[in-house]
Amino acid sequence: MVIAQITDTHIKPEGVLAYARLDTTPYLRRAVEHLLALKPRPDVVLATGDLVDGGLPEEYRRLHDLLAPLSMPVYLIPGNHDNRDALAAAFTDHAYLPSGGQFMQYVVEGYPVRLIALDTLDPGRVGGLLCAERLGWLAARLAEGPARPTLIFMHHPPFMTGITQMDTHGLANAGEFAEVVRRHPQIERIVCGHLHRPIQSRVGGTLASTAPSTAHQVALDLEEEPLAFTMEPPACLLHVWSAQTGLVSHTSYIGDFDGPYLFADGTKRAR
Repeated sequence: MVIAQITDTHIKPEGVLAYARLDTTPYLRRAVEHLLALKPRPDVVLATGDLVDGGLPEEYRRLHDLLAPLSMPVYLIPGNHDNRDALAAAFTDHAYLPSGGQFMQYVVEGYPVRLIALDTLDPGRVGGLLCAERLGWLAARLAEGPARPTLIFMHHPPFMTGITQMDTHGLANAGEFAEVVRRHPQIERIVCGHLHRPIQSRVGGTLASTAPSTAHQVALDLEEEPLAFTMEPPACLLHVWSAQTGLVSHTSYIGDFDGPYLFADGTKRAR
């Protein structure tokens, strides 16, 4: 099973630039083309929040059109830039999205890896939250499948990174979340967005990671400098499952690069 992860697409209304500098739409369009060209093609795509930039209905309509070419199921969760109601209204064809209740949390069955979506959105705040209700829901869902390899996907990462300006806007109750995770060894991975960088840490006895953005990246700055972004290469993550290895994750850069060249004689391999 191949699980692709894209994140922090930050789609804006047509003609509007993010940070008065960046048109995120062509970047997502290239990411979609990249996913469709992969061999093997991913079985599913997880989009881990900050899907649009302002939570506007027109942004979600644009996002829907951009994602429509993907032939595999796409599973969405909100980030701090998102609006639950506007997201649900634009993606009524995504039947897995909860039709009632306050939070966008759900379980995807039927694959070798069980997928659990968590909603960390705390409206009005950049940082995230998993309240008692959401943590209780997670614990109940995990108890239903103690022998099933499981991947949790969420927007806000449950760990500190050393990027000070991002850490001030992390997951408020990461310690409580980690205690739930620790009780459930079937959790193979926790995959997140928010940080616009590939970062890994252990959380509750398992591995948690964040994915790069499909557009702009947060500058890697381990000093207390003002937050900035860079145009480092966009990428997605590919989480590859087999019973022999468990989950193995790869960073797949989006763009045109020289190669591939055969090590044996330096000639370029035909595609």
